[in-house]
Amino acid sequence: MNVLMISAKFPYPATRGGTEIRTFYCLEALKAEHHVTLLTFREDYVTDAEVEALQAHVDELVVFDAPQNAAPGLAAKLNRLAGFVTTGTPPNIHYYYSDAVQAWVDEAIAQNRFDAITCEHSVNALYIRPEWKEKVRTVINVHSSDYCTKRSNLDLGITDNVWRDRLTLPLLRRYESDTYRKFTTVAVTTADDETQIQEMVAGLHSVIIPNGVDLEEFSFRTTEPAGRQLIFTGTFDYSVNIDTALYLAQEIFPQVQARYPEATLAIVGNRPADCVKTLADRPGIIVTGRVPSLADALHQSALFIAPMRAGYGIKNKTLEAMAAGVPIVGSDRALEGLDIGDLPTEATSQEPAPHPLRALRANSTDEFVTAIFQLFEDPNLRQSLAHNSRVYMERSFTWTKLGEQYRQAVTG
Repeated sequence: MNVLMISAKFPYPATRGGTEIRTFYCLEALKAEHHVTLLTFREDYVTDAEVEALQAHVDELVVFDAPQNAAPGLAAKLNRLAGFVTTGTPPNIHYYYSDAVQAWVDEAIAQNRFDAITCEHSVNALYIRPEWKEKVRTVINVHSSDYCTKRSNLDLGITDNVWRDRLTLPLLRRYESDTYRKFTTVAVTTADDETQIQEMVAGLHSVIIPNGVDLEEFSFRTTEPAGRQLIFTGTFDYSVNIDTALYLAQEIFPQVQARYPEATLAIVGNRPADCVKTLADRPGIIVTGRVPSLADALHQSALFIAPMRAGYGIKNKTLEAMAAGVPIVGSDRALEGLDIGDLPTEATSQEPAPHPLRALRANSTDEFVTAIFQLFEDPNLRQSLAHNSRVYMERSFTWTKLGEQYRQAVTG
């Protein structure tokens, strides 16, 4: 088959994080058996070497310059909001719309160049016309629902503009509902995501395809590091990760420091917002920005702590920590889509558990602090979680296995 993949985000290297990881490995899976054309945008940070390297992973690479940054200032923001209200297209979606790209895609479809089109995330769906579903397979790979995330943020009060988000929430729901109807198949990462989307569009054809992890890049560490470093990873210009970093640093970590003064907290990942950068002014907290090797940063940390309060979809950061053998304490949101197993009971403590424990779950400050203390004091539990998590990743979350599922969704 000839497949057109549309990705607003330049999906290379996969180590950059965010949606780029899933997009890259889905691309690799398609390329293994089909002729793939990738249409993408080039941001300022993308190098010539990265463009050249990505060309080796596709049959045809079509690159457009990314749009200019949105105009700053209150008037510009109000204009964008007014545009959302009048057109029904969210500003972050409209930002990536290009007449030149639309013309390129329209011409390609008119010439019957492709048998299938995939859109990586809903930000690319604006280029798809509803009638195309009758002549080519159209698949949208929903990394996560913006509507569900914004609704969750509002419920938790982690939004910088409540009145704006409440005004636009129903518009966003309508936009996503209309978007999903344009596609032959909708791919999601978790059962929770599928339920949310099916509530928007009853009878939608959807498939659950989790994220995966590169088991070579995130190798299992052979020894525990010295010290008591906690780590949380992510891209820190994203509201959910910003909220998590602030909550971890301001509410949970001080209680850990009170008992373990030598403890440190590493906040590791790309593009930290100013409010995240200032956390480094606090004793014991390190904010790194982008690092050469995320796996190395994980290997050097005692525990991975993910008190995420919002955000839907399976979390790459959690899979990576599990693969690397770093014991995890995570919230429901951080552990979404994962079977973390059962605590052994007294009756089964001498037998292998049918669902071995792979992480500790916590959803309040007290629960996180208690779980961290427990892991600091119990090396056997740390080693058990690390081993069980790695085995789980090897069995269920390889990109080879999940790529095959994506290939089947695209080809039908």
